[in-house]
Amino acid sequence: MCRWLVYSGTPQLLETILYKPAHSLIDQSLHSRMGVETTNGDGFGIGWYAQDADLGSPAVVRETGPAWNNRNLREIAGHVRSSLFFAHIRASTGTAVQQTNSHPFRHGRWMWMHNGAIAGFPAMRRDLCLAVDPSLFAAIEGSTDSEVMFFLALTMGLEDDPPGAVARMAGLVERTGHAHGIAAPLQMTIATTDGESVWAFRYASDGDARSLYYSSRVDSLRALHPDISFLKDLSEETRLVVSEPLGDLPGAWNEVPEHSYGVVRAGADELRSFAPA
Repeated sequence: MCRWLVYSGTPQLLETILYKPAHSLIDQSLHSRMGVETTNGDGFGIGWYAQDADLGSPAVVRETGPAWNNRNLREIAGHVRSSLFFAHIRASTGTAVQQTNSHPFRHGRWMWMHNGAIAGFPAMRRDLCLAVDPSLFAAIEGSTDSEVMFFLALTMGLEDDPPGAVARMAGLVERTGHAHGIAAPLQMTIATTDGESVWAFRYASDGDARSLYYSSRVDSLRALHPDISFLKDLSEETRLVVSEPLGDLPGAWNEVPEHSYGVVRAGADELRSFAPA
């Protein structure tokens, strides 16, 4: 499986989030506490939206090696500042270790990343790929179930209705899996964004989804920990969504409930129930 994080809020150097926390994503690439595998070294990726240009689409950098010793990632993280970025470390579930299989995936202004798997994906792959809109199919670069899920969601209306599109995608995966004799086809924590809002989903067919957490409100953390200077510079809109907490600060992390999704955007965030359509 994999580990990932989303940062949304006051512009930060990527290194502030990726490297500096006690249990940072880079640390998790070697010492994951909650993942299926302790080591996530089968590639990594980062994606971010530029602060000084309306480019319409995010920048994405993906590699095949581990994150813990990549000099290019360390260089980028120390010089790129963004108010919204994705980061992902990969532990392959069977597909090839190659750049096109590293997350996050991008299409237009959208990004997508996934932790989990479609059980029996090789047997289901043809059926699922045939459900992708022909106008989108040629944009699929890799061989992962995660990327097929992204393009199914795009086919099913991600740009207009993200929760509905992901629910329809999940429903199709489950129906296809059941037709192939697979009792619990889907395991997923997913993050997707259009550069303004972030949607994060936690779901598993068997009711035992991979871990997912979100950070507490900044004003609550300031009240709990007035001595932490880092919190003083963060806006009230700042939020992290992570596969596992980046540290042990009391009151900082909240588990996303099973079968639910959250929306991070300007104003009040949302947390709602989720079910495949």
